Amino acid sequence: MKSYQEMTKEELLQEKEALEAAYAEIKAKGLSLDMSRGKPAAEQLDIAMDIFNVLDETSILKAENGTDLRNYGVLDGIPEAKQLIAEMVGTKPENVIVYGNSSLNIMYDQIARAEIFGLCGNTPWSKLDKVKFLCPVPGYDRHFAITEDFGIEMINIPMTEDGPDMDLVEQYVNNDATVKGIWCVPKYSNPQGIVYSDETVRRFAALKPAAADFRIFWDNAYAVHHLYDENQAEILNILEECEKAGNPDMVFQFCSTSKVSFPGAGIAALSASPANIADIKKRLTVQTIGHDKINQIRHVKYFKNMDGIKAHMKKHADIIRPKFQMVDELLKAEIGSRGIGSWVNPMGGYFISFEALEGCAKAIVEKCKEAGVVLTGAGSPFPYKKDPKDSVIRIAPTYPSADELKEAAEVFVTVVRLVSVDKLLENK
Repeated sequence: MKSYQEMTKEELLQEKEALEAAYAEIKAKGLSLDMSRGKPAAEQLDIAMDIFNVLDETSILKAENGTDLRNYGVLDGIPEAKQLIAEMVGTKPENVIVYGNSSLNIMYDQIARAEIFGLCGNTPWSKLDKVKFLCPVPGYDRHFAITEDFGIEMINIPMTEDGPDMDLVEQYVNNDATVKGIWCVPKYSNPQGIVYSDETVRRFAALKPAAADFRIFWDNAYAVHHLYDENQAEILNILEECEKAGNPDMVFQFCSTSKVSFPGAGIAALSASPANIADIKKRLTVQTIGHDKINQIRHVKYFKNMDGIKAHMKKHADIIRPKFQMVDELLKAEIGSRGIGSWVNPMGGYFISFEALEGCAKAIVEKCKEAGVVLTGAGSPFPYKKDPKDSVIRIAPTYPSADELKEAAEVFVTVVRLVSVDKLLENK
């Protein structure tokens, strides 16, 4: 098949005419399909419904240390829940604080504490003239929304196939004391599905920050979210590597069971060094008397251990893997063969990152919306929603049913082709 770049102006005009007719037919269907967020499908939520059966009115709601889980208390999570989370991310239970259901909430709190009180005795960020954060791009829009909300200046760091451009990260972190943090999704990154290499993790751990309160915000959101039984990615343990490198306090690691059990009713946690844990608990003592311990024990009794989590995640993978494969196959057939886009076929996580021809992303998202298919807003994977090339689009295949996803993906490729033809005709 001839690529669009190889076509003459006349051939492109013929293609445009055919695509406009196809697009008109699509619009006439009155579709209403959503691929905007990385949400589990109802079928995925159904597989965890028996979590409600592990407790009833006869259950003895006491932790292994004797704490009555129905009452106040236990600031940092019950021992059993700390153990489960520690297994999930590969750390020690004493390095874990278990919160409520949202890891994003924990990240927001960490930024707020740094702004209001400072970290480990350092000057509160709000009292400084300038605070900067490094943002690997494309990245997670909700990370960027947090730092923007606090007026923190965000700096784009390009992603490579091994993770963020570490030469650039080192240049900023080691030489600029106003750089206070970096957002990271180290495993099956949002949205590209990239896995940080061992060298990247070790270079993170070996940073020599100009700021004593520089922190790596290590959002290990997809720690157990593999799509395949084989070739499952593993990353080095950032807490261990930081300790080896003499930087034990440099990282906050976040995780949750949001896409393991229920996004609205899972458990979320932070893991960090003893010094960071002590600093956080000092403020947490004022902030809360404790989180939902009954939900914590419910998760412990349901999953039991890491083997239980792995078995459950295999069920998730079996549901969503065909969706990712279907989108990949359609993109190969309709887009790759025409040379008008590229994408990463991920081995885990929740997204496919599509890169259109430069200057096309906004138009593609808008035309899809007009045709009844909602995508994540163009520019969202970048700070301030500004994609320098206007080319990256995040595809979220998990939430729609298989039939809905197929229909939405067919709309998407038709629109990508149409917008690409228009862009190429501008240059003819």
